[in-house]
Order: sequence, then C-alpha cells, then structure tokens
Amino acid sequence: MTQRDKRAAFTIYLYLGALFITSLVVSNLIFQKFFHWNPFGEVTVFGAPLFELSVGILPYPVTFLITDLISEVYGQRKANQVVTAGIFASFFSMGIILLANYSEAIPTSPVDDATFSKVFGLSPLGVLASMLAYLAAQYIDIKIYHYWKKVTEGRMLWLRNNFSTFSSQFIDTLTVITLLCLFGVLPWDKFYGLLVSGVIFKLIIAVLDTPFLYLLVYIMRKRFNLKIGEEISLD
Repeated sequence: MTQRDKRAAFTIYLYLGALFITSLVVSNLIFQKFFHWNPFGEVTVFGAPLFELSVGILPYPVTFLITDLISEVYGQRKANQVVTAGIFASFFSMGIILLANYSEAIPTSPVDDATFSKVFGLSPLGVLASMLAYLAAQYIDIKIYHYWKKVTEGRMLWLRNNFSTFSSQFIDTLTVITLLCLFGVLPWDKFYGLLVSGVIFKLIIAVLDTPFLYLLVYIMRKRFNLKIGEEISLD
C-alpha cells in the first residue's frame, strides 16, 4: 500500500471514529426521553408495550455498525481503540454536563437552572448503568466478530456481523436494565417487558444494517484493493 493510500485509510478511520464517538455521546445525552413505536400494532410483552424505547437507542446501533466495519477493515486492535476512546469521551462529556448543571444561571439566562437540570440533569446511576452495559457489549461484539472471522476465514460477512451483534446487544440490554432495576431507577415489574422489547428492536436493526455493512466493506475493499479477510495496517 502506498503512503497516499495509508493517509486515505487513516483519514477514513478517523472519521469513522468521530461518527462512533458522536453517536455514543448523543445516545447518553438524550436517553431520558422515551417513545412508542408500534409497527406491529398495540402489542404488549409481559405488560410492556412493544416497542416502548428510549430515544437513546436510535443512534446506538450505529456504533455497532461502525465497530464491525472497523473490525473487518482495520482489525481488532483498532476497533478496541475506538471503543476505549468512546468510553473516555462519554465520561468527559458527562463531567462537563455535571459541571454546567451545578453552575448557577444568571437572571437573564435564556435557560434557567430548573429547565437545564430537567433536560441535562442526567441520573448518575442511569449513566453508570449505560456505560457498564456499553463497555461489556462493545468488547464482546468485537471479540465474537473476530472469532467468527477466523473460523470462516474471512468469508460469510453476514454471519459474523449478525452473530456478534445479536450476542452483544442482548448482553447490553440485559445489563443496563438489570442495573437500572437494582439501583431502583426502574421497577422490577418492567424488567421482562423492557428486556424483550429492547432485544427485539435491536435485532431488527442488526438485520437491517447488514446490507449497509456489505456495501461499506465492498467500497473499502475496492478502494484499497483488499482481499477477503485482509486488513489495513495503520502502523
């Protein structure tokens, strides 16, 4: 690979990392708002509507698509680096928001303390639960992805994409709902309904993002003349 190609590959990696971190941080900023999506009609699971979801779930699947793409093209180590950077960015942004929340607004401020606190006064327990779930899910996703990549010798992209995402999204949903219930943020009678609803929604998104992963991998392989299973080294 030429130096020009390496610079192009690094630039793409940088932008993918930026999209990943932005999606992750935004999901933590907006997670307190919930919505009801009912493509199958008024269906309930264990008493919870299907689907009753936090808007924070909307950008979250993008993070798994990006880590799968980075895993496929740049390798496991580069995918883990992006995940670690995302963790740092999330805690850093939460720290800034907490500092802003404790700063007293002046009388002429367009946004007063009560409004700001209501919108951005994130629950520390909710954020902790989200971050622990994210940390477990993302590293497991990358690990499983590369396990299947090795087993299939770089073939059957759909298999490793969906197997890794299915497993990690279940762990993510189970972990965050369990922690929120243990901390008293959510009642236990909501546990099964939110778990099933969240898992089904994420599985649907995982299936829908598979064609996009194929398209992006195809573009990257064609641009950098990569063979099946071959990865770009940025070192």
